[in-house]
Amino acid sequence: MKKSHLKSPDLLPITQENRNITKLGFSFMWVGMAVVLAAFAIGGSGVMSLSLPMVILATVIGCLAIGFFISLIADIGIEHGLSFPVYMRAPFGTIGTHIPSVTRGVTASMWFGINTYFGATAMNGILDILFDYNNWFVCFILFAIVQLVNTALGIKSIERFADLAAPIIIIISLWMFSSLSDKAEAAGRNLWTWAEHPVTGGAAFTAFMVVVFANMGFWATLSADIPTISRFIQAPAYEKNWFKRNKNSLLGNMVAMPITETFMIIIGAASYIAVLNYDPVVALTESAGGFILVVLLVMIILAQWSTNTAANVVPAATIFSNVGGPKFPFWAGVITAGIVGTVVQPWKLFGIIIPVLLFVGGILSAIVGILFADYYLLRKRRVNVPDLYEDHGQFRYLGGVNMAGIIAWIIGGAASYFVPEYGFVVGFIVGVVIYYFLAKYWWFKKYPQAEIEDPSDEKYLGISVGRDWIIEEETAIQPAANKLADNLDLN
Repeated sequence: MKKSHLKSPDLLPITQENRNITKLGFSFMWVGMAVVLAAFAIGGSGVMSLSLPMVILATVIGCLAIGFFISLIADIGIEHGLSFPVYMRAPFGTIGTHIPSVTRGVTASMWFGINTYFGATAMNGILDILFDYNNWFVCFILFAIVQLVNTALGIKSIERFADLAAPIIIIISLWMFSSLSDKAEAAGRNLWTWAEHPVTGGAAFTAFMVVVFANMGFWATLSADIPTISRFIQAPAYEKNWFKRNKNSLLGNMVAMPITETFMIIIGAASYIAVLNYDPVVALTESAGGFILVVLLVMIILAQWSTNTAANVVPAATIFSNVGGPKFPFWAGVITAGIVGTVVQPWKLFGIIIPVLLFVGGILSAIVGILFADYYLLRKRRVNVPDLYEDHGQFRYLGGVNMAGIIAWIIGGAASYFVPEYGFVVGFIVGVVIYYFLAKYWWFKKYPQAEIEDPSDEKYLGISVGRDWIIEEETAIQPAANKLADNLDLN
């Protein structure tokens, strides 16, 4: 006898009483998550070719578009209380889920390392100013440990930190922007009209779309595994209207994220205009000093902390826990994410951050497309949740693999690779189309799906019909003879 590999306690559906992230709490989490090096980099690279107003417009378009995709996939967690790697068993199989999931988990771990390094440089700057101590690697290790401990304490601990950090981040961000604006003006550059190498015509359109899809590509990572977080967001029971049921998620994804992201893009642009470097840590070192610089660097630390815990460590740890099974709990996944994020040496990844964003965004967008097709177009939001936790249920498919999902992901990811500027849209569309036709007309003919054959609301919907999915953590008996003996005893 042994525990079913699919029934790790940390991966069971979240019941309504345990959904404790409020709409304000989720919005505050977005305030922290959106303050990242990538946002500053996009702003800085944008004003190399375009004026700041055009960069802002491209950012708003990209953020609203990806915010909508995030909200669509978030309904999986809100409706059924399921995490990303668990639901991925439907379009990829109980074993196949590990292949794309681990790809996302490693990516999240890499971003944890990048953001930790960024925060560590700010921490090192503070120690250098106050105590004349300079060792960024020690700061990196200490900062990583603190974030990992915060995450291991659970989602409520993460929300509480976001509630504390978000107002501070907002206030200091305004202060930061004012300081950089003054620096740009002193350099004789107009913040709103300056562009290092202004382009026109087709080149301007291409530069504009790069900013749009760089923003989308970055958050494509979270749009894939947002159910891991959204399953904790408060939602009304017996609410079948999609917008009303997802209102708390929509507020964060469509309001808090676009506003915060756009402002961070502006700060990155202002930093580049002021000192020709999009890294505000560098820019602020040149434009502030003493106590003011310490306060501004504190904001950088808080921002990376709140980004990492929610957007990177939680998804990665959940994925690694899913791979490891019942004997590999969430806290072990947290440690794994920290190790991976350090081993990749994130301090060497800065120079390729935009191309990486576009490439990874395209690959993961195919997964978003597959999730959308599986959840909305094929199952129509109805899910046979108990079988997601069964070793030999309907999601076992062929040796635990749904070939329709694997094929669609490979083709969608490959297609996005050849058009990196439009990778997210191409990957998403190809993923949707290929998976839909392969699953509907081939794979699900071979492996019938109960919720598609009998699309019953009462059987297969979750919170919108007032249901909490309860999965028993019974042990799985491996020998068939033992299982038969148990059945005979019961009879």
